[in-house]
Amino acid sequence: MALFSCWRFFRALRSMCAPITTGIGFSFLLTWIFILYQPSSGPGLVQRVGWQSWDSISLPPEGGSSASGGASTNPSTPGGGNTDVEVPSGVDWWNVTNSQDNSFDSTSLPLDVWNPVLPHDTGLSEISLARCLVNPDMILGDPCAPDTTPEQDAIKGKWVRIPRDLNLEGGYLSGWLYLYYRRTRRQDINLITDLRLLPEKESPEPISDWKKVDMSLRSGILGSPPLFLWYKTGKTAGDMTPEEKANIITELDLLYGEDDPWYGFEKMTPATMPEHGKVQATWLTFRRGVKVPPRAPPLHFSHSGKFKILQVADLHFSVSQGRCRDTDLIPCKNSDNLTTTLVRQILEAEKPDLVIFTGDQLNGQGTTWDARSVLAKFAKSVIKAKIPWAAVFGNHDDEDGYTRDTQLQWLKNLPYSLVERGPKDLHGVGNYVLKVLSADASKTQLLTLYFLDSGSYSKGFLDWFGMFTPTAYDYIRQDQIDWFLQESARIKPIERPFTPDTGKDLGGIWNKRQGPDQLPPDLNRLAKPNAMMFFHMPLQEAYNDADRDPRTGKPLDVGLSGLETPGNAKENEGMFEKGLLKAEENDHVGRGRAPEVKVVGNGHCHLTENCRRVKGVWMCFGGGGSYSGYGKLGFDRRFRVYEISDFGETIKTWKRTERDEVIDEMILTGPGSAPLER
Repeated sequence: MALFSCWRFFRALRSMCAPITTGIGFSFLLTWIFILYQPSSGPGLVQRVGWQSWDSISLPPEGGSSASGGASTNPSTPGGGNTDVEVPSGVDWWNVTNSQDNSFDSTSLPLDVWNPVLPHDTGLSEISLARCLVNPDMILGDPCAPDTTPEQDAIKGKWVRIPRDLNLEGGYLSGWLYLYYRRTRRQDINLITDLRLLPEKESPEPISDWKKVDMSLRSGILGSPPLFLWYKTGKTAGDMTPEEKANIITELDLLYGEDDPWYGFEKMTPATMPEHGKVQATWLTFRRGVKVPPRAPPLHFSHSGKFKILQVADLHFSVSQGRCRDTDLIPCKNSDNLTTTLVRQILEAEKPDLVIFTGDQLNGQGTTWDARSVLAKFAKSVIKAKIPWAAVFGNHDDEDGYTRDTQLQWLKNLPYSLVERGPKDLHGVGNYVLKVLSADASKTQLLTLYFLDSGSYSKGFLDWFGMFTPTAYDYIRQDQIDWFLQESARIKPIERPFTPDTGKDLGGIWNKRQGPDQLPPDLNRLAKPNAMMFFHMPLQEAYNDADRDPRTGKPLDVGLSGLETPGNAKENEGMFEKGLLKAEENDHVGRGRAPEVKVVGNGHCHLTENCRRVKGVWMCFGGGGSYSGYGKLGFDRRFRVYEISDFGETIKTWKRTERDEVIDEMILTGPGSAPLER
């Protein structure tokens, strides 16, 4: 009986296997089809043809000139190598517009990707709003997107989500609220020409020309009166005049905080979420037409042989207007704005040719949760003064979410920016070179500026799991050292001291004129131009014993140090010994052996502002210049200035304080400086 029962049990089990197996297999099939399988059309998808077609493009700078001194052959570009340009009489070469066609094909830009730095002249056809109870970025696809059909996508364009949450400051209970729009190149679709924000019971006139987004921009925020977005559709693109098309709405964005919007955008009022307490205001912003940021002219010395650099170190700006720290300035509130005003005053006093931000533009530490809003304001004073500027990253700049790669793309698209990404196969983001040329027709490179990313934090094994906050500072790596030596090796020696070519008609033959018989034999020499280097965190050697002036026997160390612990990384791959000391201005044995890089400019240490020479290289700190960064009572905010004169031969520095005092003026290299020990 027992044997018969077992046989019946296994027979029943066998009969169940088929339907169970079929059910499991069918479930796997559905999972594969609807979830795991992501169909791809292959490379042909990128090459699709039609009104939605697009590919990758590189936009020329405004005016057709590059200011970065790269490998371009543009006559008005530093480093271009063309010294035979015909310059009209009375016109400086850096003001000559390149004759090449600088137009770009906007039909190449993607329609279904939100990227506000793209210079779209393509208009929007429809706007919508959607609220999600879960974060759509954490879910495959976009479950919150407005309803659509393939036919509507083909006519009006696909829905594009602006990945910036209107309820970001509303807390988790408010949900996620996103704006969507459609963008189209079709010539028979009415495009959006105007926007309004109105309370619930108000409407624009005449209402027949306007459409209302059904959901309130304050949806999910308890106690906030509804606010609705209205948009006006005008003519079709085919019926618009060039003037009308230049004023259509081409992009939407959000701004967090009480500051200016991104370049080219306008802020709409009122705020979709007003500021109250620790909650920062949220603003809807928009752009009309194409707003290509103005490019900086090529870097160049004056006709009298001078070039001035202002170093701005450690701004520590936040999404909010900032909190004053360690200052006896009364009253002191809205420290970011107060610092911006101070920078403007320094610019008016010094009138630099270039401003260099040496890291920690962002405060990090949870206060820069939207880096885009902070980057929109950190260089505001410099941009308004139309001064070229460059920047490197500090250890706090990418603490709050946005990567350095993303931030660098934004930095490059700000007016008068000279920032470059640099090679992608190196550690860090922002390893690049700028060249400063002579003002004469020869366009000789007289100064080299190196920029390196000194990183943020070096993380150990346990940090991979996010269990511990990293505390070890990062450092310049071997591949960056190798890159620097390669870049240095590419720089051609020039005859020094440099004598400008005053006869523009001679063009590129000035080298023949400036022969050995033109200068006393004890003065002229063949060597690379002087160089300076900028990165955020100091090297270990910045705290070594200083060289001594052979004339007086005193240490070559001027300024304040020792008010805070050293800010260098504990690890080191030898940038000083294997990089700075190896790159010499003259590679030939004999007279004139000296490091090519005469000065290294650092930030990071707000209470350290000295210049110390170690083995012939000056290590100079910028000192804290921001009311938003830590300081010390009685320690004035200050900014370091470098004046390069005598066509690159002399480098002088000083600091200008918040009290408009000039302190610690000294010559680092050139006539009057302490000679190198031999």
